[in-house]
Amino acid sequence: MIEIDGSFGEGGGQILRSSLALSLCTGQPFRINKIRAGRDKPGLMRQHLTAVQAAARIGSAGAEGANIGSTELVFTPGKVIPGDYQFAVGTAGSATLVLQTVLPALLTAPGPSRLVLEGGTHNPFAPPFDFLDKAFLPLVNRMGPRVTATLDRPGFYPAGGGRFTVEIKPAKGLAGFELLERGAVVSRRARAAVANLPRQIAERELRVVERRLGWPRECLVVEEAQGSPGPGNIVTIELAHANVTEVFTGFGERFRSAEAVAEAAVEECRRYLGGAAPVGEYLTDQILLPLALAGAGTFRSVGLSRHATTHMDLIAKFLGARVTTKPAGSHADGTIVSIAAS
Repeated sequence: MIEIDGSFGEGGGQILRSSLALSLCTGQPFRINKIRAGRDKPGLMRQHLTAVQAAARIGSAGAEGANIGSTELVFTPGKVIPGDYQFAVGTAGSATLVLQTVLPALLTAPGPSRLVLEGGTHNPFAPPFDFLDKAFLPLVNRMGPRVTATLDRPGFYPAGGGRFTVEIKPAKGLAGFELLERGAVVSRRARAAVANLPRQIAERELRVVERRLGWPRECLVVEEAQGSPGPGNIVTIELAHANVTEVFTGFGERFRSAEAVAEAAVEECRRYLGGAAPVGEYLTDQILLPLALAGAGTFRSVGLSRHATTHMDLIAKFLGARVTTKPAGSHADGTIVSIAAS
């Protein structure tokens, strides 16, 4: 039984989700206490409980302490069973984070799977669907499986109510990769989406992108999102290079101007453009676990967040894999992250 202190590192839900994912992949049970001790409201909330329940269903697992507000959980995995599943968070909690929990085990499962996930798809506290689709899944597919995601309807914070579908064709094993250079620019696109809000909000946001990045108008897209249960607004900037695509996001919220929303995405993009590393901070967080399961991989990151360093500690506990880091050169060159099997 692996013992995990849920208060270490970033002290949030990521420790729980990654532990569930690693447990499903390795067959090792674990006990975690002090769940989300670093948050204002510790313990399991709805989206975390949904992740536990999803992992238990897919992994034929026992889950003692799987209750709202619980600060301790004992998870005992069984056999991973691929198939058709539907999981609903029931709030604006992130459905993409539920996917993050169960996807790794299904990448090498003995058959294909189809997942329908409901909840928040565009939540400022989690990777939005666009990042998942454009930045993360292409790297996963480079490792052997074939994963496609389709947005059925958006679910913006705080109303939620979104839905997306994921089709997974697994591989017999995961292959690592090397990603040290971005490669040539292939495409650029900035999209401002509004749901149940005036179109002019999106138009104002794109004027900021046009002015600050100097991109031509053909790169700028206004989208009036259909099917969202509540109002919502998001700006996404997609920068596709030959070897990697990065996505930068600004989230609309009450009492925040359209210009401020766009500026947040632009500033994130400009910081990335100011360096040379291909893998951004959020993408680093996401790709560490699949590469650790592959047992091999090297990439150059703009830097390591507390989420990333927490991931590294959990990887060592479950897999014994060695994750090493070293400066790539100057600060702008980023950090080289290497993963090797124990």
